[in-house]
Amino acid sequence: MRRVGLRNHRTTRHISHNTARLSWRTEMASRAPAATGRLLVGFRKWYYNACGFNKIGLMRDDTIYEDANVKEAVRRLPEPVYNDRMFRIKRALDLTMKQQILPKDQWTKYEEDTPYLEPYLVEVIREKKEIEEWASK
Repeated sequence: MRRVGLRNHRTTRHISHNTARLSWRTEMASRAPAATGRLLVGFRKWYYNACGFNKIGLMRDDTIYEDANVKEAVRRLPEPVYNDRMFRIKRALDLTMKQQILPKDQWTKYEEDTPYLEPYLVEVIREKKEIEEWASK
């Protein structure tokens, strides 16, 4: 009987220890989204700079592999946006051939890099999917 009493005492102690650990985890989980959000933004900025395309003046959408959908999306861009894209790409090619990078004040910043091509690309993909659905009926 004495052993059973000790086991119950240990079990109770173990349960109370787990309850304390659980409440600590619950408290940390309630604070996690803010900390996780800041951590993710910091990681994204680091990764953006580590990729290197911003050092030659490119934006993220300039680096998308050009398949048929991307070519159609680029064709639909407004003329000033298209001209800006072509300038960035030509400047990047020139800098790459010279094995140089832009001065740091001319690098594309994470906050300034807006997805200019993505809305057009989503629209092109949606239209092609709709055409395929109509063709299959």
